[in-house]
Amino acid sequence: MESNYAEENVSTKQPKTRKEARVPGQNGDQERPGRDQSAPCERPQAADSASLLSFGLPKAARIAKRADFLKVYQQGVCIEGRFMTVFFLPSGRDLHRVGFTATKKAIGKAHDRNRAKRLLRECFRLSRRELDAIGQKCDWVLNARRSISHAKLEKPLAEFREILKRAGAKL
Repeated sequence: MESNYAEENVSTKQPKTRKEARVPGQNGDQERPGRDQSAPCERPQAADSASLLSFGLPKAARIAKRADFLKVYQQGVCIEGRFMTVFFLPSGRDLHRVGFTATKKAIGKAHDRNRAKRLLRECFRLSRRELDAIGQKCDWVLNARRSISHAKLEKPLAEFREILKRAGAKL
């Protein structure tokens, strides 16, 4: 009896086709302009790649493998500061390599750890002149400390530059 009820409620009429239905193809919908027909001023402007290269940290300048971090920790020199602990190990490479750490135990939540690593990265980037003053290229590991969470860029940057002077004296 239920099947008869279901069959009674099903419409057998087909819906009418629309006159302005979208037809895929080369001449399908000529009222709307295609993607390549938009005005050049509406397209997003491409960033100048030459200007981005000067600010970024190339992939070859990053320490990413755990074994490289451990090598710097075990064989390198440690200098502690208020906002960071810096480990460095002279290397025979063409450029300085760097790695950043911000542990959950020391810093806390993910957004705080990300901010701490961002500050450390910016300290390293802004100190290229001081890094070049050190004659030897090194592998660097910068560990964030809890006090960096509430600091602005100026204080960690000044501290990192002082650490670089001390590191240059030790080499």
